[in-house]
Amino acid sequence: MDTENLEQTIMGLIVNGGNAKSNAMLAIQAAKEGNFEEADKYLDEADKALLEAHHSQTALIQGEARGERTPVSLLLVHAQDHLMNGITFKDLAKEIVELYRVR
Repeated sequence: MDTENLEQTIMGLIVNGGNAKSNAMLAIQAAKEGNFEEADKYLDEADKALLEAHHSQTALIQGEARGERTPVSLLLVHAQDHLMNGITFKDLAKEIVELYRVR
């Protein structure tokens, strides 16, 4: 993968991981206000963002599998951190929304 495509892939991880986290937080706020339809919508949006992030990550993994070495940079580590946080926040938000729903 050339440098420009690598940077775009990394930015895809950062943007989509961040969007997933933001939507997860919005889902919690909506559930807190009793708006579960909106909370579910935000959780769906978080899932969509994570799917896009996974596409970016899969491109990197497939390149590695083909023998293309991906240089590990601080930006790539930061991107992976965003993805991990997005996944964690979405999972936690789903549980919190359910807790508010049964209250």
